[in-house]
Amino acid sequence: MVKLNRIYTRTGDDGSTGLVDGSRVSKADLRMAAIGDVDEANSALGVAIAVLTPGALADLLTSVQNDLFDLGADIATPGDDFAPSTTSLRIVQAQVDRIEAAIDFHNAALEPLTSFILPGGAPAAAALHLARSIVRRAERSLVAACSAMPVNPVALTYVNRLSDLLFIAARAVNKTADGDVLWVPGASRA
Repeated sequence: MVKLNRIYTRTGDDGSTGLVDGSRVSKADLRMAAIGDVDEANSALGVAIAVLTPGALADLLTSVQNDLFDLGADIATPGDDFAPSTTSLRIVQAQVDRIEAAIDFHNAALEPLTSFILPGGAPAAAALHLARSIVRRAERSLVAACSAMPVNPVALTYVNRLSDLLFIAARAVNKTADGDVLWVPGASRA
């Protein structure tokens, strides 16, 4: 599907970039902002995986990284036909279902929250919280892009669920460390 034998092409030197169908848009386009935020989320997820203990959670998140490339391709494909085909890679319900099943599985082992939690704790949990907040920004960018172009509704659902998964994953990591860092309202008032 992809063959890169040269990294620079000079085609974007004018501030434009190519979409899947060959059309070109400004790199400042809402579509490109969403793709950029998804890419940043993927990179942050890579950092989180690098500090996680190898195992099932790291494997799941590595598959999510692959999904995020699928998501970028989905966003970069103009049109309003969101069915996957040989020429368009689209996020599908099975990907959302896999995320929801993982949320349910990991959440079942956690105590219910009695307080908001601070985005920290173990290094891997902190990295997952950072990735979660970047995914939330990617979701906001994708919602903004909806005002200018058709967006796959399943892609929107996927991004929303992904931030939930990363929240639960961070809590699962903290459970095996010192626990969640709880918010104490007004604790730093003098």
